[in-house]
Amino acid sequence: MASFSSSSLSFFVTVMLVLGRISSQLSPNFYSLSCPSALTTIQTEVISAVAKERRMGASLLRLHFHDCFVQGCDGSVLLDDIPGVFTGEKNALPNANSLRGFEVIDTIKSKLESKCNATVSCADILAVAARDSVVALGGPSWVVKLGRRDSTNASLTDANSQLPSPFLNLAALLTSFANKGFDAKDMVALSGAHTVGQARCLLFRNRIYNEANIDPQFANLRKQNCSNSTSGGDDNNLASLDQTGTFFDSQYFKDLVELNGLLHSDQQLYNNGSTDSQVLAYKTNKLQFFHDFANAMVKMGDLSPLTGSNGQIRTDCRKINA
Repeated sequence: MASFSSSSLSFFVTVMLVLGRISSQLSPNFYSLSCPSALTTIQTEVISAVAKERRMGASLLRLHFHDCFVQGCDGSVLLDDIPGVFTGEKNALPNANSLRGFEVIDTIKSKLESKCNATVSCADILAVAARDSVVALGGPSWVVKLGRRDSTNASLTDANSQLPSPFLNLAALLTSFANKGFDAKDMVALSGAHTVGQARCLLFRNRIYNEANIDPQFANLRKQNCSNSTSGGDDNNLASLDQTGTFFDSQYFKDLVELNGLLHSDQQLYNNGSTDSQVLAYKTNKLQFFHDFANAMVKMGDLSPLTGSNGQIRTDCRKINA
């Protein structure tokens, strides 16, 4: 586990106290009277989208993560730029040509607006869609607390500075997650989201050509689809984040133990010391990973939501209300 200074510990305790107060304002039954069909509507659309393209499950999960890590779980990641007002998060370095699933969220929002106008927030849609996506891919379920409201602004700067980079070393990863109130156990569990999805050659090129902490056979396999040149035109070529990239399982951790982590930040979790034992535990105990992942996702959903009279319920997830 990571060691924290007294100031870091104090910050962590403060974050937990604040999250406790905020999460008490959220409820799994928030829409039971105002929009009783909300959860089934979201679930139906997510199942349909994942059935058409299994990769979409990972994309919807990632949307929720990238929303919550910037300004909290407030739907800000969905906002288009407003010239002269703000430049949003969609074109931040971690998001540009990478985040997907916006059209699925649009479809869900449109269906909900026809049933319950201006009632279900975009932030809550993201939270529920993330859970339903994981379940659709064979992963665990969890109770999603609801009642978040939507932000009226977004920040390119915050997205660039607060989302953890795939090039971070272990110490920096621990710090990045600790800044959001997560401990090392949470960080490893949440990193297990990379058991689904894909990454671009641009993000793993340096690892497969220049790093020693990698299985040579695995590196050679990935080199077939990713040349050692930024001028090769293959920056956007995709590779699965683990060997079973369309199934939510524990293969990600098995890959790490075999030094087959695709991203630098992935492999930092194993063969580095402090998080090795947790990776080994998840490798052999999928149910423990599922349990810890579900708990960490509930915790992430509590990151600084707007509640009460703060924010708004956007009727179009891409735009603030007129």
